[in-house]
Amino acid sequence: MASTTTYSVMEHFYTIQGEGYYTGSAAYFIRLGGCDVGCVWCDVKESWDASIHPQMTVETLVKLVTDAKAKLVVITGGEPAMYDLNDLVDALKAAGIQVNIETSGAYPIQGALDWICLSPKKFKFPIKEALIKADEFKAVVFHPSDIAWAQSFVVDLKPSCRLYLQPEWSKSDSITPLIIDFVKENPQWQISLQTHKYLNIP
Repeated sequence: MASTTTYSVMEHFYTIQGEGYYTGSAAYFIRLGGCDVGCVWCDVKESWDASIHPQMTVETLVKLVTDAKAKLVVITGGEPAMYDLNDLVDALKAAGIQVNIETSGAYPIQGALDWICLSPKKFKFPIKEALIKADEFKAVVFHPSDIAWAQSFVVDLKPSCRLYLQPEWSKSDSITPLIIDFVKENPQWQISLQTHKYLNIP
């Protein structure tokens, strides 16, 4: 029986993951509408208002992914953890698709996800319940103080969680050298770059 659940979807597209652990992997992105975190440097502010985006059924979304022959889906936003993702994740996995999420961690994460990338935001702090589930912790560095701020969450992460610092795109010239120096001194961290922007792909 098909699910009757629908989600506000700002956009969906098949591309190459440009950030974090899965950089370079083909991935189908499902960007859900709705976010109350409010990052000033957000490059998809049009995702914040869920009401302006179309509602799409689980069946439609799964068909889009399978028609593209994608093997990996990234559910992002907006803030995707504002939704109960169980129906969507279950349907995608039943179709043989790996399902990842990128979330700020501000809400409990629902669904049997394969990989959780938690990218914390100062505008609405992550909750411990989300932090302990993270497979990947990716902090966007907008100001030099963000590096120490990111370190403060490590105590709540599982030992296997991968740690990334990513320069905010508009500040990359000044921030990247600071991250390089930090990672050289703290090699448990890695640098994440927005490679899709260098490659001029979505």
